[in-house]
Amino acid sequence: MKNILVPTDFSDNCERAAKLAIEIATLFKSEIHFLHQLHTPVDWVKLDKEKESNYPDTLAEIGNAKSKLRALDMEAEHKGLKSRTFLQFVSDNQAIVEHSHDFHHDFIITGSKGTEEGFLRKLLGSNAQKIIRETRVPILVVKEDKINFPFKNIVFVSDFKEDILSAFKKVEEIAKECSAKAHLLNINTTSDFNSIENGLEPITDFLKHFPNLENYQMHVYNEADVLSGIKKFEESIDVDLIVMYTHSRKGLSSIFSKSIAESVTNHSQKPVMTVHL
Repeated sequence: MKNILVPTDFSDNCERAAKLAIEIATLFKSEIHFLHQLHTPVDWVKLDKEKESNYPDTLAEIGNAKSKLRALDMEAEHKGLKSRTFLQFVSDNQAIVEHSHDFHHDFIITGSKGTEEGFLRKLLGSNAQKIIRETRVPILVVKEDKINFPFKNIVFVSDFKEDILSAFKKVEEIAKECSAKAHLLNINTTSDFNSIENGLEPITDFLKHFPNLENYQMHVYNEADVLSGIKKFEESIDVDLIVMYTHSRKGLSSIFSKSIAESVTNHSQKPVMTVHL
């Protein structure tokens, strides 16, 4: 986590995400980039300077965006971070992907109110898997709940039936830096309903790959679906971060399809991090 991208539309949740990103960058000594996309009525980059005055509303929007980006930049620099800001005169997912590729970001943090508004629609909407697949970096989405950082309780949701070592290494890294407890949650759905003991067995086998992990707890819930299992877990534990994973591979029997990862991100009010395998 050395180069963090923070796409922002300056909404309350994106501002909350930016503040979290600054705290995370401070903890991990990361560089941080703030990106805002602005849709303009004409191709602003190619527009003659003399003609810009014909679009006073756009000029005002640009000035406001630059001011807000500068404020974020100054806040990051005040923490001793290396920070950069970017204003793009486009509004599409591919531009975010290309920017992330060009600047070699290894983490993306943004905010959203839910399925209808904000960058969640860009990052985790209909084009979610395309962006996650192409960026191949973890994406952390901040919602409306108060954020507790450093995180104290991180839940990693999995059926522990496939190779997810790389995904959990991200959890282990964050948990170590935050001195957080890692909760490994296996949800038995109606399609694979079995005993609690059988649900714990794959977690126990999985943990053999992480002999240095000490602050953790195993959980097995029997629920009709993953989303309801996570909701029930949130009622029993004060969760600070939910971690899911997704992948582009097909033909796997994993309960963690692309749509489930998106659904959890859309509906949970807790920060949700999606890791690509």
